[in-house]
Amino acid sequence: MKLPEIDVNYGGLYRMLLAPIRSKLLLTGIELKVFSHLSELKSAEAVAKATGTHPRNTKIFLDGLAAIDLLEKRDGLYRNSPVSQAFLMEDSPTYVGKLLTFMARSDAALENLSKLIKEGPPPQPETRQFSEEMLAQSAYMMANSERGGDAQSLVKIVSKLPEFPLLKKMLDLGGGPGINGIAVVAAHPNMKGVIFDLPAVVKVAKRFISEYNMEDRMEVLGGDFNCDSIGEGYDLIVACNTLQFARDIDSVVKKVYNALNENGVFVSIFPFGGTNERTKPESVVLGLLSLTLTGQNIWFDEGFIADSMLRVGFKSVRSKPLVIDWGQVELDIARK
Repeated sequence: MKLPEIDVNYGGLYRMLLAPIRSKLLLTGIELKVFSHLSELKSAEAVAKATGTHPRNTKIFLDGLAAIDLLEKRDGLYRNSPVSQAFLMEDSPTYVGKLLTFMARSDAALENLSKLIKEGPPPQPETRQFSEEMLAQSAYMMANSERGGDAQSLVKIVSKLPEFPLLKKMLDLGGGPGINGIAVVAAHPNMKGVIFDLPAVVKVAKRFISEYNMEDRMEVLGGDFNCDSIGEGYDLIVACNTLQFARDIDSVVKKVYNALNENGVFVSIFPFGGTNERTKPESVVLGLLSLTLTGQNIWFDEGFIADSMLRVGFKSVRSKPLVIDWGQVELDIARK
């Protein structure tokens, strides 16, 4: 008998089947608030009593969480791993459980993946309306994500700019809860800053400005950057996960150009640029799959932002891929 010659294996295919189990364990742990009870070593019975769950199945469930490194197990007792302690404890300032749950729900369309592929996207509303409450909730969810690493990464990028010591006024465009902007201003002894976002969102930013005692150095400006003034006289403008909401990218980037002082700097961190004929980065392709299959066009090719920067008149643009906690993004730095 002659067997086929195979120089690959199907182990990767099998591991793909485990991915939904991993996410289900994570989301169920968040739902049951398991991680909030495990900052110290505890038995499965103690966790079951605290969460009101079945003792035997709780132990099996905790073993599953330990198998995917969300818990540590020692002498039959369980406690959070470092990543769970940092990001899955409800009272942590970097808790991202609500954000992860929201993101998982937004991918619910993939449960009908074969139907979407066969029939195409469902009818889309002409406009999408979000209530002030929804916008505020989204901003609060993003705040912990920013505190959990995004803001620290941005500070490192901005503080390495050769212009940094001389910067006096910055704008965080589409700044959401404002943590990124607050962190950049706090890292500079003399800089002042403005958080620009929708009116419902900057109300949240004002609360964080107060929480961090930055009222004398930070202010907010509410509006829609597609049609409203974003102010002027800035030495630095940053836009993190923002420009995908531009209805006309050149118009918005030109508005940024005009708002900067001479020799001003524009830093854009953009998460939706595709490479390799839109098959990479994996985090972008998979993260956008649900939205694109349901008819929302937020895919952009690599260099989309940099090309616009050059078209509107920036004298130089430097671009590079940047790997952050949740995947690869594009970093573009433009100088006026």
